[in-house]
Amino acid sequence: MKTLLVPVTLHDALPSVFATAVLVARRFGSVIEGIALRPALAEYVPVDMVGGMTWLRDEEADQAEAQDAGARFVAAMEAAGLPRREIGAACSPDAAANAGPRFRWRPDVPPGDAFLGQYARLFSATVVGRPGPEDGAPRMTTFETALFESGRPILLAPPKVPDCLGESILIAWNGSSETARAIAFAMPFLRRARRILVLSAEGGMVPGPSAEDVARSLAAEGVEASHKELLAGRRTPGELYLDTAESVGCDLLIKGAYTQSRLRQMIFGGPTSHILSQARVPVLMAH
Repeated sequence: MKTLLVPVTLHDALPSVFATAVLVARRFGSVIEGIALRPALAEYVPVDMVGGMTWLRDEEADQAEAQDAGARFVAAMEAAGLPRREIGAACSPDAAANAGPRFRWRPDVPPGDAFLGQYARLFSATVVGRPGPEDGAPRMTTFETALFESGRPILLAPPKVPDCLGESILIAWNGSSETARAIAFAMPFLRRARRILVLSAEGGMVPGPSAEDVARSLAAEGVEASHKELLAGRRTPGELYLDTAESVGCDLLIKGAYTQSRLRQMIFGGPTSHILSQARVPVLMAH
């Protein structure tokens, strides 16, 4: 987890996104890189003066928003006491491995989500805010672009700033390849955790290994973990995951995203959808 990407868009959860990234950076000596994420510019054909003026005004507003995003990112990193490292600064592998947490800002990033999905492929993880339907909440398209297009894990920051991250970890195991990938990406966290619980929930499994099998596999990697299988009762698997995370004092949840299709989850609901709307702890996800 040596490189973290933070797409900065102006939403209410931005302080938690910054704080979550800083917690990870301090744990691993990571460099946090910020970019301004804005909606794509509308395409106007300036056939007359009004059209031309509209295009110029939108471009100016886009630049102003990018500058505002950069100022907020830099201010948050400096307030956290992180030193700045400029883009392109030379650094040997040994020096990078031993460097402490630091940050950099990449200017001149094009608007639109497409760049995020491509650029995030270079980073250990991308830190985004938990999306929601409320005004001022992070956009779902940001989360889904990074999740589906980057091939890398997503660290979902909760609405409120977390106190710590990675000491007590819950793995929401459902037998899937998506969660297996999430566990593989999360190994840096798992190797440093004090407590790990692999949890499976009745009604939430697909054909695959059991929670006990996962704990045994982690033990072979030198990572000690307990395991538990819970009966659903009146609760859904997503509710079981989050209720257990809260009851055991979990500060990081690991979950594969969209084992069921997005369309099915939109219609019927599902663990990923529930966690996206309700999680109060950071969540590391992969697809």
